[in-house]
Amino acid sequence: MTVRVRYAPSPTGLQHIGGIRTALFNYFFARAQKGKFILRIEDTDQERSSEEALEDLYATLEWLGVEWDEGPIVGGPHGPYVQSERFELYQEYAEKLVSEGKAYRCYCTSERLEKLRAEQIANKSEQQGYDRHCRDLTQEERAALEQAGIPSVIRLKVPLEGKTTFNDLLMGPITRRNCDISPDPVLLKSDRFPTYHLANVIDDHMMEVTHIMRAQEWIPSGPLHILLYEAFGWETPTYCHLPMVMGSDGQKLSKRHGSTAVKDFRREGYLPEALLNYVSMVGWSYDSEREFFTKDELCELFSLEKINKSPGIFDYKKLLWYNGHYIREKSDAELAKLLIPYLEASSFIKSPPSQEEIKRVNEIVPLVKERLKVLSDVTELTRFLFEEIAPPQVEELLPKKQDAPTTLKALKGAYGYLKELEVEGVEAVEAKLMELANTLEVKVNGVFMPIRVAVTGSHVSPPLFDSIRLLGYEKAFSRIERAINILENEVHNE
Repeated sequence: MTVRVRYAPSPTGLQHIGGIRTALFNYFFARAQKGKFILRIEDTDQERSSEEALEDLYATLEWLGVEWDEGPIVGGPHGPYVQSERFELYQEYAEKLVSEGKAYRCYCTSERLEKLRAEQIANKSEQQGYDRHCRDLTQEERAALEQAGIPSVIRLKVPLEGKTTFNDLLMGPITRRNCDISPDPVLLKSDRFPTYHLANVIDDHMMEVTHIMRAQEWIPSGPLHILLYEAFGWETPTYCHLPMVMGSDGQKLSKRHGSTAVKDFRREGYLPEALLNYVSMVGWSYDSEREFFTKDELCELFSLEKINKSPGIFDYKKLLWYNGHYIREKSDAELAKLLIPYLEASSFIKSPPSQEEIKRVNEIVPLVKERLKVLSDVTELTRFLFEEIAPPQVEELLPKKQDAPTTLKALKGAYGYLKELEVEGVEAVEAKLMELANTLEVKVNGVFMPIRVAVTGSHVSPPLFDSIRLLGYEKAFSRIERAINILENEVHNE
């Protein structure tokens, strides 16, 4: 048997972490099993479907390097792979169920259903939902309703007794009483559009899907889908409901935890290999030690047996750690190309950049590489090189537990040594600054921090001496002089 799996998103919103995790698990399983990965667009919700969401889907998969074997754009033997182009097929199979007595037309109006729902709630009825009013209409009653032109939907005849069971590779056997399944759900709406359940089952069968890997939130629909397979007389695929993706608080991952759209992570400067690697580890592990995998390695090593039953926790800090690792794995030349768009967006360099600007970016990369967590960090780390910084506040210049007079002495003494930087070199000047700290009986940071704030406007920056060199000695010394004046005014006014 050739393994065939699918990722079947609805283009009603941006691709998010949970959906992409499902796509990756399906993709890696297909590759590891030498099978086929199918992309299907489930756009039966025409009101909410959008071209923007569809474009985001394609862009996200392309960015992650996930190629589909069959689907939109690439085609395949079981197309079309967009549900809105398959409506005649759904109508045909829904009518087939009606003709076989496994489904029926329901003529209840929305007003009747709303009234029924209100009465059930008011009476606290044990039976909630549709009351099967049209299930046993006589042929004469149906003919009269048809003749009157009353619109209808097609509903599935769910067995009134018994149980339905399906086996899940991860969760084991899952059983539900038929009386607890949604009472006779709609398969085909009055506008002839299929519901999710009908289209999903028909497409999975027609596309010869062997394994359905989807989030555990779809478990309640499992028994209904089994009933549909049985009604059509089709073989049921193998199910594997994937663990939920949770936030650090144990609740389902959502916007309240932070960004969940892949587009946001991409914009901020996460690398595709970092996101792909980390998301694949949310709910799956190869062993208890290894954490870093390339896409090719996951395509070879992924197996369903190593999926965890318990929910996976999406840790934003851990993702940052992964991203920092992959940033430092880049060569300086590769990283420079990745940083240029962020420097262009900040108007630090022109778009496209000149050769002189490209050269400067290449000089910057070794300075910032160890400090970048995401690519967009380069903007604030290098702002002092491209823009004039605001005069620092006195409080910003003062190291912890160090007063203004001492800091003034430290900055004045340091300034004298720094003026010799071009002649004496970094090592000699650095040694003198360390000796200055000993003389003033302050910590090393008590000398270096005021210099850093004066030159860069920040407590966090690229290496100090490299920052001074790249900024230019004249401009750097001018900023230090300004900081000295600020401290002198503070001391004189005390």
